[in-house]
Amino acid sequence: MLSDPAALTTAAAPRRLPLGLPLLGLAILLAVIGLAASIGAVPISLREVVGGVWRGLTGELSGPLDTIIWQMRLPRVLLAALVGGSLALAGVAYQGLFRNPLADPYLLGVASGAGFGASLVLAFSATVPLLAQLGVPLVAFICALAAALLVTVLARQGGGLPLVALILAGVVVGSILTAATSLTMLAAREQAAGVLAWLLGSFAFAGWAKLASALPFVLVAAVVIWLSHRALNLLALGEEQAAQLGLPVEAFKLLLIGAATLATAAAVSVSGVIGFVGLMVPHAVRLWVGADHYRLIPLACLAGAVFMVLADLLARTVIAPSELPVGVITALVGGPFFLAVLRRSSLHRREG
Repeated sequence: MLSDPAALTTAAAPRRLPLGLPLLGLAILLAVIGLAASIGAVPISLREVVGGVWRGLTGELSGPLDTIIWQMRLPRVLLAALVGGSLALAGVAYQGLFRNPLADPYLLGVASGAGFGASLVLAFSATVPLLAQLGVPLVAFICALAAALLVTVLARQGGGLPLVALILAGVVVGSILTAATSLTMLAAREQAAGVLAWLLGSFAFAGWAKLASALPFVLVAAVVIWLSHRALNLLALGEEQAAQLGLPVEAFKLLLIGAATLATAAAVSVSGVIGFVGLMVPHAVRLWVGADHYRLIPLACLAGAVFMVLADLLARTVIAPSELPVGVITALVGGPFFLAVLRRSSLHRREG
């Protein structure tokens, strides 16, 4: 359980979210976006960044600095924020659904499906024109959704959707798709480096088109997850108690899985597989503000966006002019965090 059930019996009661927290989070996000847009091979002051953004919005771009800001840095930073926020949202949804702080957005095979789709395009687009026409983001998105759908179908039992069956089906399908990705890389050795680079995650090829392709799906998923905050609080009491309080548990599971999978698939399709964000950020924010999803959902989204922008900034500057995959940075941060969570959980069990 994520929290004390007694504290969640007021889930249906109206609450107000203090404006100070989300406004503070938004201010930090804007500051981090400005900082990230100003740092690079060509240093640009924050004042020039703000001016370049304004001129871009008004269609009055002039000079090379405006081009760098508007065409290169701003879409990359905004895409990183979108991906980080969407993965954090999906992490909140999955952790609430499974009532486990160690659940992450890739639990149902979404990452494996996206990786397999991307490997097909990168390996065989030269010989299969259709794959070249569709492109990596679209094929990865389709395969990610298909993997999650397959897991849901396999886990369904007698009109219900047992969470243990979902996890097991996700592990099986994910393992099969990971093996298929490895076979694809072996079959096209010359493209293996490109597939591996995509699997590690990167925003090196970010652009306005990628941002526009992912944004509608993330917005839809975000609205559904936000509107589910009361249901997630009820679900923390357990499925039986939530059903007694009027929650249609099985229908809600399908809705939440669909929204979280949509957000994850949209993020992975434009950035590659970036681990630990959806696991680490919601858990850290939960320790700060508590388990009430009314607060947790928006604050985790903002924190995920901030974390991803900073991770991408570090990835492209730590060994400049070369660039690290952003997934390496998140793993270096998330790995120790994950071990700390496991140790903390183990200590609590011993004390109990």
